[in-house]
Amino acid sequence: MAIDRNYVSETTQFLRHLLDEKPEIEEERRKGREIWWDHKQDPDEARRRAQSRVKQKAYVYFSDT
Repeated sequence: MAIDRNYVSETTQFLRHLLDEKPEIEEERRKGREIWWDHKQDPDEARRRAQSRVKQKAYVYFSDT
């Protein structure tokens, strides 16, 4: 069976059409990414966070505590 390399799904067609109509969506996406993902990591903060983590028992719902 040959693969049709020209096939474009309905979802992809929809997203391309939406971004053509509303190019501001891409700028909003970039701003959101900067807020949540693209920021500098502080190694000291990451180390402190890892050290302060409390180990959890394997199955917490039926523990003897």
